[in-house]
Amino acid sequence: MQRLPSLPLPASMSASLLALVLAGSQAHADLPADTIGQTTLPFPPEPHRTYVIDAEFENQVASRVIVVDPDSRKMLGMLSTGGMAPAVLSNDRKTIFTADMFYSRYTRGTRTDVLTAWDSSTLEPAWEVEVPPKRASMLTQRYAVATSADDRFAYVYNFTPSTSITVVDTTSHKVVNELNIAGCVLDYPVGKRRIASLCGDGNVQVVTLDDQGQEVSRSQTPFFKPDEEKLVERAVGVGDIYRFVTTTGTVHGIDLSGKEPKVLPSWSLLSDEDKKGGWAPGGWELMAIAPKLNRLYVLMHPDHQPQMWEDPSQTIWVYDLKTHKKIGTLESPSYVWSLHATSDDHPLLLGTNIDGGLEIFDLTSGKHTGTMEKLAKTPIQILNH
Repeated sequence: MQRLPSLPLPASMSASLLALVLAGSQAHADLPADTIGQTTLPFPPEPHRTYVIDAEFENQVASRVIVVDPDSRKMLGMLSTGGMAPAVLSNDRKTIFTADMFYSRYTRGTRTDVLTAWDSSTLEPAWEVEVPPKRASMLTQRYAVATSADDRFAYVYNFTPSTSITVVDTTSHKVVNELNIAGCVLDYPVGKRRIASLCGDGNVQVVTLDDQGQEVSRSQTPFFKPDEEKLVERAVGVGDIYRFVTTTGTVHGIDLSGKEPKVLPSWSLLSDEDKKGGWAPGGWELMAIAPKLNRLYVLMHPDHQPQMWEDPSQTIWVYDLKTHKKIGTLESPSYVWSLHATSDDHPLLLGTNIDGGLEIFDLTSGKHTGTMEKLAKTPIQILNH
């Protein structure tokens, strides 16, 4: 191919181009250097600061915790966690614990499980402890990781499929025990040194520890009839009182605050008319309690089918926990899968919707006040101090 001859530029054009290059270089040099900053959140946390657990169902090797202020509708930060990690907040409000799972080749290789302690103000890891690689691999839920009332111990629920609980001393940052809870699930914390689990034979098992995290005793208390009803294990607790619901709407409660467990009288969410209408509860974290109002909030379905007890809903029924009477209904603009109520004097009811957003209800007025859109991909659990 014949090359075209180079043509010299006129002197005036050469000077103009040189001036433009020099001017561009000078302008670039005058730009300020980029910096990376970090926001430290105030302590103690605001009463409505909220942590949304994103299980990232389409990519289960990585998950996250999104921190938001539902009052201002602002995102405050994010924690990157490993493998559909369950999370819990410490009682002193200083720490966020996550039970993470990682593989050396991201999707394969050697598995490593760790309990990570995150600073609730900086949202940075403060420390971590490697734990046995047994943490339950499941959609995150309450009581898959928990802490003692004094935050001395953290409890990680394991499923291999044999079930056990890893006990971590948060002072020495060491694993101090693994409790065999075969036939039972989850770790519902009770006071400073006890852990309860729900068992497939209908019992509630309580294990008592000493100050070194070693088992002192265990007991089992008959609680429900598994041959007659299906009890959802995702309880809602206030203090040491836990309430469960069956797939057909019977509430079972147990008070673990005393020396011996006290089974509370069961009651139904449904009137005879509700039953005729086919109503029943359904959702993932399908119940929430606002302690200052002493009210229970439950996701409900009309024309309920046997396999719909984990489906989302737009309807939330409100109950007085003293009278067990239904006192209201809330309607969400979107289908909600999980609920959580704040515990302050002006509580909010928060619900994760199926589009990745957060529905916000003011429980003082009983009104839906807004939606934070598309915060996450699979937001299935909500935490609040």
